[in-house]
Amino acid sequence: MKHLIIYAHPNAASLNFHLKQTVAETLKQQNHEVVIRNLYDLNFNPILSLEDMSGQHMGEVSKDVKKEQEYISWAEHITLIYPIWWTGMPAIMKGYIDRVFSYGFAYRYDAGIQKGLLKKKQTTIINTHGKSQAEYESIGMDKALSLTSDTGIFKYCGLEVAQHFFFDQADRPSPERIQEWMEMLIAAYQI
Repeated sequence: MKHLIIYAHPNAASLNFHLKQTVAETLKQQNHEVVIRNLYDLNFNPILSLEDMSGQHMGEVSKDVKKEQEYISWAEHITLIYPIWWTGMPAIMKGYIDRVFSYGFAYRYDAGIQKGLLKKKQTTIINTHGKSQAEYESIGMDKALSLTSDTGIFKYCGLEVAQHFFFDQADRPSPERIQEWMEMLIAAYQI
């Protein structure tokens, strides 16, 4: 299977980096094709410009966006790995989605009806956050995060959300907790 990992965290010593490595190594051990797009290493420009917006509606995108769209078109399964900062994705990931999941590529409107164009592709989202799951549940943030990303972005574009992992209190996890998360990911990627 063709797997694309879109990763956003600036620190190569972070938990997110180790989660990415676990997923990639698990997939490679099973002889899957794996491509990793590290948005910070790519120095991906997250700013959706007026030129980007104008071009999208004419079916024209910049070279950097076209390259990312080619990876998405190639992939059968897309994994996104990023931390939750200020109850949302990092700016570089949001900008990637703004620019790459563009009109005419990821979605369009037919007679006023929205149509996702990335059908027959699965996605897995892996998030870390500092708050506890109980804290997020008590204020409804757990549902809000799933709604805004899973439904508002990924399903909207036609992707099938296979799984969404939220690893809580990730700013202070015990080694045992990290091991538990790694084992969860290894089990999830036994494809």
